[in-house]
Amino acid sequence: MEDKKISYRLKDATKCPVCGYEFHREEMLTGGGRLIAGKLSDELRRIYDKNEKWGVIYPLAYVLTVCPKCLYTAYPKDFSIVTPAEIEKIKATTQARINSVKKFFGEVSFENNRDLPLGASSYLLAVDCYTFRIKNVAPTVKRAISCIRAAWLFGDLAKAIPDKPYQKISDFFYHKAYQFYPQILELTQKGGESLEAAGNIGPDIDKNWGYEGILYMIAALTLKVGIKEPDINKRVEQFEVTKRYLSKLFGSGKSSKSKPGALIDMTRDLYDRMNALLEEWNKEIKPAETPPPAPAE
Repeated sequence: MEDKKISYRLKDATKCPVCGYEFHREEMLTGGGRLIAGKLSDELRRIYDKNEKWGVIYPLAYVLTVCPKCLYTAYPKDFSIVTPAEIEKIKATTQARINSVKKFFGEVSFENNRDLPLGASSYLLAVDCYTFRIKNVAPTVKRAISCIRAAWLFGDLAKAIPDKPYQKISDFFYHKAYQFYPQILELTQKGGESLEAAGNIGPDIDKNWGYEGILYMIAALTLKVGIKEPDINKRVEQFEVTKRYLSKLFGSGKSSKSKPGALIDMTRDLYDRMNALLEEWNKEIKPAETPPPAPAE
């Protein structure tokens, strides 16, 4: 019977720079028709069709490097390059990370092969660990990306295990991503963090949508999270700002043949949806703001 392996362990050990533990990183195997790429979601997530031979595979689950002992987590190129000050802070929060994973998943181990719970946990851990990283590794960008990926994977868990509170956790990470993505724009414009240092900024791993992808994701998250803002005036203000981002993205796409057509089409769809909502909300606001008629003399 054929061994249906979907991953393997690297021969050379990885040493954790925080606690010194040595482990063999797991890598996903990609050949043999394991992944059947499907459609692109409106959040720029690549959906993979179910594979009858290999079962359900979550490529996102294999991305992050996690120390099985202290749960220090980072994207591979950042894992070993840590300053003493960063190590001190990450080491001081080890027990909090262990408790966090245990709270949501019970006794699990990153010595085991990655599955959906471990994949979701890895992004939860990354959001925590990048809190303590210096700007050279673009921590805000990586926290934003980790948040949206955590939202996706916890959402997948919620569908698989609906009696657990995973949908609430997914919603929490969507909200965090909604907060982080605009910060990326501000930081990159002021030179606070570099997109080059961030590497592939996804949001998924199959394609780097770059700066345009950040503008698009701000709009997508505004439609998903910002729409819940109870103050209609604040909601309208946020949507108007985001609509300008989309206009910029759509305008650059029309003037450049290098911009992907799929992103431009999706941008147009988001823009139309935002416009329709703004027209509806502005109708609600205007009657309330119309001053009463002057009394007859």
